[in-house]
Amino acid sequence: MKRPIHVRKYPIRFLIYLEWILLVIVLLSEALPSWIFRLPRLSLLNFLCIAALGVMGLRLPTSRQLYKVTYTSLQIGLILLASVVGGVRLFPMLYLIVVIRSCFIFEQLGRLIVTGIAFALFLVSVKYRVETLNLSAFPAVQQGLGFILFGSALLFGMVLAFLLLLVNAVLSENHAREKLAIAHEQLRHYALRIEDIATLQERNRIARDIHDSLGHFLTALNLQLETALKLWQSNPAKAEKFLAEAKRLAATALQEVRQSVSALRSDPLQGQSLKEAITSLTEEFHRTTGILPDCSIQLESPLPADVTTTIYRIVQEALTNICKYAAATEVNIKIQATTSQLCLTVQDNGVGFIVDSNTTGFGLQGMRERTLALRGQFEIDSALASGCQITVNIPI
Repeated sequence: MKRPIHVRKYPIRFLIYLEWILLVIVLLSEALPSWIFRLPRLSLLNFLCIAALGVMGLRLPTSRQLYKVTYTSLQIGLILLASVVGGVRLFPMLYLIVVIRSCFIFEQLGRLIVTGIAFALFLVSVKYRVETLNLSAFPAVQQGLGFILFGSALLFGMVLAFLLLLVNAVLSENHAREKLAIAHEQLRHYALRIEDIATLQERNRIARDIHDSLGHFLTALNLQLETALKLWQSNPAKAEKFLAEAKRLAATALQEVRQSVSALRSDPLQGQSLKEAITSLTEEFHRTTGILPDCSIQLESPLPADVTTTIYRIVQEALTNICKYAAATEVNIKIQATTSQLCLTVQDNGVGFIVDSNTTGFGLQGMRERTLALRGQFEIDSALASGCQITVNIPI
């Protein structure tokens, strides 16, 4: 339910000032000497009606239709009482006040009805006053007065129409500004939400990059150190080779961290083609595990940078998982791309796992998120003692 409009919260301030100016003018006209206006009048009644009309303007009903109609009828009743019985002098200005208030109370149809009623009552009041003058003995004066009354009615009608159009235009502009302010506020909230979402997505991307790059090297480093510890007493020379490889991996991991922190790099391939970058991964995997993956890459045309980065990261994470968990002896990598789609398959003959029970792995989650970000499809097919196959299809 809408709250009434109080004078302190008038949506358009200059209209309430216009009402007060009109009321003051009517009150001043009532204070003029009686010889200026010869019509009979009741000054006390007029002052009371004008004062009541002014007090009613301090609060305008906007909720129920019954309240609005009752409020407007009471205003019109006060004006009729003052103009017909009390003989108030500038009663047309009081009708202007009613029309202004109706613009705040009613919709477009109600405003037109109130304006029409005000014009009709103006004509009735003028006719009544002319009849009270009893000018039948002066036909020439009566005829001239008729033209004056016609001109007055026409002028008053034009003033009503102009006032109605003016107030409607001002109200429409005010409503448009309110809607614009609301839309502005909503847009600000949406921008904040988008900023939060973008921040979250960027955090997830950084987490995936750190996991895929640094995690990969640390896993390989851990395997090298474990092997060196086992061979340290039985075969120190061979253990030294594993330590050297561990040192190289640690240096590479350190370089990755520096690059990620300084630039949050978007090209992990460092200018290499996808085939060259995948070959480097397989060679590093071979040095770490002794297993050389069977790699087949068929590309008809250069791939977009985001697709290339995603495929590289998925292959890198898949090899890391195989190195850490699979205990595999064979690994197959197949990349086949056409002008419309790219298909990646990474398969191993390791111990496998139950797909539905593995829901906490950040690596698998990162691979799935990377694929879905490019509107692709990510599938894992694995079972215990049956190896694992990762299939990725990405539209180009």
